[in-house]
Amino acid sequence: MRIGELARRTGVSERSLRYYETQGLLASERTPGGHRDYAEAAVDRVVRIQELYAAGLHSPKIRQLLPCMRDQDGGPSATATPRLVADLTAERDRIDRVIADLVRSRETLDEVIDAAGDA
Repeated sequence: MRIGELARRTGVSERSLRYYETQGLLASERTPGGHRDYAEAAVDRVVRIQELYAAGLHSPKIRQLLPCMRDQDGGPSATATPRLVADLTAERDRIDRVIADLVRSRETLDEVIDAAGDA
């Protein structure tokens, strides 16, 4: 499929898809006319990339992680290294800390809202 079709099917801009390619996250073939041609599996790959970005991972870490994941279901493959597992565990711990901070902030806001409602 062409880049426009991949963008439409994934909701990701063509610019982002080209960026993913420059970062080594996504691959395409070239038609004789020089247009990008993506395999059907690129849809799952782009969805997976978006999920990893949303989780707070950056391009180099995503590039490291993608070969260790199956695109179809996002499950692990047998190629994860102990170093990658340690890095991802640290990243998960960082995300847990951010979540805890956000929960505390929400609780503080709830207290202020409750106090303002009583006034």
